[in-house]
Amino acid sequence: MVFNRIVSSPLEILSLQHALDLAKIYLENASKAQHSDVALVLCHDTELALSQAKSAAKCIEDQSVRKDIARAYIGLGRELDNRGHTNEAQKSYKKAEKWG
Repeated sequence: MVFNRIVSSPLEILSLQHALDLAKIYLENASKAQHSDVALVLCHDTELALSQAKSAAKCIEDQSVRKDIARAYIGLGRELDNRGHTNEAQKSYKKAEKWG
């Protein structure tokens, strides 16, 4: 099937849970990526999805949501660490601390 144009799907339209789900999907795929460059793009996309989730979660006091965001940041930190990006990993771990 050929499309005449690509339809964009901005993260802003996603609910909190959908943004978290998307972050998890990106992170899972980053861990499976054989090429570091592909993994780093997926890590960046994870960060964008988590940023959207954080924005949506600011008004929510649900501790399970906060823990989900923290876990995602920990996973992102681990992936970045595994790919040799220690400084970025540390930033992710610090964000996890704020949410966890």
